Amino acid sequence: MVSVFQLAQIHKQPLKVRGRLIVSALLVTFCLTTSQVLAQKSDIPSNHPYVPVLKLAYASKEALKDVKDYEAVLTKREYLGKRLVTQQLQIKVRHQPFSVYLKFREPFAGREVLFVQGKNNNQILAHEGSGLASIIGTIPLPVNSRDAMKGNKYPITMIGIENMLKTLIKQWESETQYGECEVKYYPNAKLGNVPCRVVETSHPTPRKQFRFKRTRLYLDKETNLPIRCECYGFPARPGDKSPLLEEYTYTNLRVNVGLTDYDFDPRNPKYRFQ
Repeated sequence: MVSVFQLAQIHKQPLKVRGRLIVSALLVTFCLTTSQVLAQKSDIPSNHPYVPVLKLAYASKEALKDVKDYEAVLTKREYLGKRLVTQQLQIKVRHQPFSVYLKFREPFAGREVLFVQGKNNNQILAHEGSGLASIIGTIPLPVNSRDAMKGNKYPITMIGIENMLKTLIKQWESETQYGECEVKYYPNAKLGNVPCRVVETSHPTPRKQFRFKRTRLYLDKETNLPIRCECYGFPARPGDKSPLLEEYTYTNLRVNVGLTDYDFDPRNPKYRFQ
């Protein structure tokens, strides 16, 4: 529900802004009430500290139902082998059928990757942007093949803000069956110039049921869409910092831009597939 404190803050605003804020607050309340029912259906303990966390995640999942497609810049950092690997890509995603276009900025500038569920034998199409490898042209690759997974922690079928949120919800729902779960909220955070709400979950002690020491989810305050996830491992020794294992950030997010089959067609003249 909307708290007395929230209403007090709203009534300090000018009349026009006040009206928009009240409507937004009521919409959030509706989403949270709905998600509470979902939590009960999932046999989640009602007194678990993750219940408010999942309410926020479920509300964001509801917001995602209105998103048919989007464009963004994806910056991902993944701990692979013994080092943290950073990649930045332009990304286009369509939810139905699940379709992805990637163009690498760095490293591997110019590399392009396409995947469309149900097309091209459910394989990705990829080509390099420069160097000797670019001479080979476009090659098909199974999504879980060694070449497709090189430099990636997850297959292309798991990319995107919807998959990111689904993975987090699954993780948090699983962790509600255990104790030693702590939660922090940062209601007035920012990601660049984007106002965000951030929720952080953590565990004081390494346990086999906890994959990460600390997990953070960033939600755009205006759209309630997930735009960043950070996952940290348990430190190797007491007193050490928690190492960053995964981070996915979506900036310049533009939703429902009207992507069509042509945006995921290797024959599109804007691309360099051969």
